[in-house]
Amino acid sequence: MLHLLPLSTLLLLRAVLATPTPSSQPLPLLIWHGLGDNYAADGLHTVGDLAIATNPGTFVYYIRLDESPDSDKTATFFGNLTEQIAQVCDDLANHPILSTAPGVNALGFSQGGQFLRGFVERCNVPPVKNLVTFGSQHNGISKYQICGASDWLCKTYIGLLKANTWGAWVQSHLVPAQYFRATNDSTGEPTSDYLDYSNFLADVNNEREVKNATYKENLAGLDKFVMYVFEEDTTVIPKESGWFAHVNASSGEVTGLRDRKIYKEDWIGLRELDEKGGLEFKTTEGGHMQLSDEVLTEVFEGYFSPANGSWEGPKGQAHEQVEL
Repeated sequence: MLHLLPLSTLLLLRAVLATPTPSSQPLPLLIWHGLGDNYAADGLHTVGDLAIATNPGTFVYYIRLDESPDSDKTATFFGNLTEQIAQVCDDLANHPILSTAPGVNALGFSQGGQFLRGFVERCNVPPVKNLVTFGSQHNGISKYQICGASDWLCKTYIGLLKANTWGAWVQSHLVPAQYFRATNDSTGEPTSDYLDYSNFLADVNNEREVKNATYKENLAGLDKFVMYVFEEDTTVIPKESGWFAHVNASSGEVTGLRDRKIYKEDWIGLRELDEKGGLEFKTTEGGHMQLSDEVLTEVFEGYFSPANGSWEGPKGQAHEQVEL
């Protein structure tokens, strides 16, 4: 026998079905560029445009240390990383859109990757859900970049770095020096100069005797931490730093992350993250920062889609407007 619903129930059901539901948009995406680049660069915005094309409605924010592209580029070479990350923490926490999001995703290129990790560990407001880095120096660098034969500006800069890496002025003013890592070849242990004077890396890797529990809690709280290494990378020395690996400078022997104290004793939450399936090690073809649209699209689909986190989104603005 067919049972008819009362008219009042039918009207109520009709009203519920007719009520529009909030549109589900991907979480906002933070992008932090690398050394010698700037937030308004065409190439960087091509990446952002691809993110939006892959996941429509994505609000993309290009991290910068100055609204002037030239000054932002200069800040990749010169500046105090402790102060720079604190500035980014303040900027994002007070951003009119990002501050309202329940979480964000983050994409870091080269040194921008470890800086985003520093953001996660030190403040993480808004909270990062998925962090993907390409060619980053998570375990630091053991050599500075090689300059072109006629690049005297580069040679002067590298000369300053090499002359006094652990000096107070260099550690507070020259950016690459602040993620340089020196070790004893025979033991693989960091040198006392590095532990005493490193302004950035020794701190965010929790290598000193007193550990910062917040760093571990924040990084372990990620849903995914995906680290890409470029197979033919000759810019980052050693390239395996992108996976937190240690490479003996004399023998070339590689000690993977899972065999290191930083993992075994879980100084920054990597083991906890790994045990819940949140840590991924990946490679991609080519030299440093030679990225294809195919690889980026895989990242955007696999880690930054609405299936990996969504929200109602900003009202009336799909992505950040930047004057190029």
